[in-house]
Amino acid sequence: MATMNSISFRFPGGVGFAGAAIGEFVESYLSYDALQFTAKLEREFRERRRLLLRRRTEHQMVFNVGKMPGFLPETEYIRSSYWRVASIPNRLLDRRVELVGPPEKETITAAVNSGANSYIADFEDTASPTWHNILTGHVNLQEYIHGTSLTSPEGADRHTPEGGGILVMVCPRGWQAEEKHVLIDGRPISASLFDFGMFMFHNARELLSQGAGPYFYLPKIESSLEASLWNDVFLMAQDELDIPHGSIKATAVIETVPAAFEINEILFVLREHCIGLACGKWNYVFSLLKKFRHHAEFILPEYSRISTATHFLHFLSLLVIQTGHKRGAHAIGGIATLPHYTGGESRDEIAARIYSEITGNAEDGCDGTMVLNPESALATKAAFDSTISGPNQLHRKRSELHITSQDLLTVHKGETTEEGFRRNFLDALHYIAAWLNGNGTVVSPEGSIYHTATAEIARSQLWQWLHHGRKFWGGVKGGEADYYRHLAQEEYQKINKGEVGSLSVNYAMAKRILEQLVLDKNFVDFFTTTAYQYLD
Repeated sequence: MATMNSISFRFPGGVGFAGAAIGEFVESYLSYDALQFTAKLEREFRERRRLLLRRRTEHQMVFNVGKMPGFLPETEYIRSSYWRVASIPNRLLDRRVELVGPPEKETITAAVNSGANSYIADFEDTASPTWHNILTGHVNLQEYIHGTSLTSPEGADRHTPEGGGILVMVCPRGWQAEEKHVLIDGRPISASLFDFGMFMFHNARELLSQGAGPYFYLPKIESSLEASLWNDVFLMAQDELDIPHGSIKATAVIETVPAAFEINEILFVLREHCIGLACGKWNYVFSLLKKFRHHAEFILPEYSRISTATHFLHFLSLLVIQTGHKRGAHAIGGIATLPHYTGGESRDEIAARIYSEITGNAEDGCDGTMVLNPESALATKAAFDSTISGPNQLHRKRSELHITSQDLLTVHKGETTEEGFRRNFLDALHYIAAWLNGNGTVVSPEGSIYHTATAEIARSQLWQWLHHGRKFWGGVKGGEADYYRHLAQEEYQKINKGEVGSLSVNYAMAKRILEQLVLDKNFVDFFTTTAYQYLD
C-alpha cells in the first residue's frame, strides 16, 4: 500500500485524503457512494459539533472558578414526568456479557468463541487510531457481518444474529476526535461521523436483513445537547439509507461528570433510539480529575488504590441502574478488574474475585456488564445466572434510592507516595508508547488490561499532584518540574537498561509527550489529541 503526501487522492464532490495510505481500500471500502454519504453527514453537522465542543470549554471555565455541577432545575419536568424509551427488540433483551475490544480479526474471533452476548467493536478506548487500524477495523466488521472472508488461526465461524450468534455493536470515536486522513471540503472530518457513517453505509441493511440492526455505544457525551446531536445524525442516516426510523439502537455511556448530571435528559432526547445506559467508571474518574483539576479537594489517592466500590463510583452505577430502569432502558455495568492469569494467583482465586465483583453489579440491579478479557465471559455470565432469574432486571426500579449531587462528587482521601508517582509515570509511558505503535489494548506485567482511561488517569494525577504542590520529592532541589524530570529520567533509564522493557523510538516520543502533558500549566483535555499528530 503506497503512502502519499498532502492531498493524495481526491474524489469528486469535495472529498480528499491527506497523507493517507489508501490504495487497497479505495474500491473495496472507501467507495464514492460511501464517502458521499459520510460527507453529507459531516456537512450537515460539522458546525453544530464545533459549537458543542466550544461549549465544553466554556463550561470548564465555570468549573475552574469553583462552581460545582448539579441536576438542572430547568429540566426538572423531564426528570419528574412519565416517559419511556422505545421498546427493546427481543434480540437485545439479554445483555449480560458485552465484550469490549478493538475491531481486529483476533478480537472478533475471540468474541465469537467467548460465550459473550455481544461484542462492542471499540474505536474509542481500546484501539489506537492509526489510519491502517481504522480502515482494517471497518473492513473486518464488514467481512464478519457479510460473511465474506473473516478467517483466523482459531477458525471463527460467522453466525448471523438471527441464528443466535454474537451481536455486534460499534463504539465510534468521541465528538472530540477528528479523522485527519479524510478531508471534506479541505477540512478533517469528525472521527465520530466517519466511523458511524462508514459502518452504517456498508452494514445497516445487511444487519436488518439478519433480524438485528445497526447498534452503537456512544462515548464521552457531556450533555443532552451532544446526545441530541447523535439523535439527529441517526434520523438523517435512516432517511438517507431509506431504513425505518428507530432501526438504529444505541447505548449511551455515562462516563463524564456533566453527563451524570444530565442522565435523564440524555436518555430523553435519545428515547426513540436508546436501549440502554452504560456506566463508564474509569473514564468517570478521569473526567472528575479533569473537570476539577484546579481544586485540591479533588486530589484522589493513587489510582491503583481506587476501587469500583468507592462511594462516588458506586453511586454512579446506582444512578445508571435507577435512571435506566425507570425509563425502560438497560443498565450495563462498567468494566471490572478482570486480569489474565499470571501465575500469582490460582485460577480458582481469580475466578472467585471475578465472581464476587460481577455478582455485586448484578445484586445492585445491573442487567449486564462490559468485560475486556474474553476468557472472563463465561465466569461473568455464571455470576449473573446465580443472581438473576431472567434475561435482565428491568423490573428492579431502585426507586428507594435518593442519589444526590454530593454522592457523585464525594471523593475519598488516600496516600500519594513516590512509589505511586513512579507507577503512574510508568503506566502512562508504557501505554502511550504502545498507542503510538498502534496498540490500544495493553496487558500489564501483573495481568491487568489497560486502555486509554488508564493512561488518562495516570497522567492526570501526575499533573494534579505537581500543580497542587504535593510534596514527595525528598532531596531533589528545584521543585515540581525538576522532581518530575529527575524521576522520569530514572525510570526511563531503567527501560533503556532493559529492567522494565525495551527502548524504542516510541518510548522516546512517549516520554516527550508525557512531559509536555504533565508540566504544561494548561491541562490538556485528552492525551490522544496531542499524540494523534504523531500517528500515521
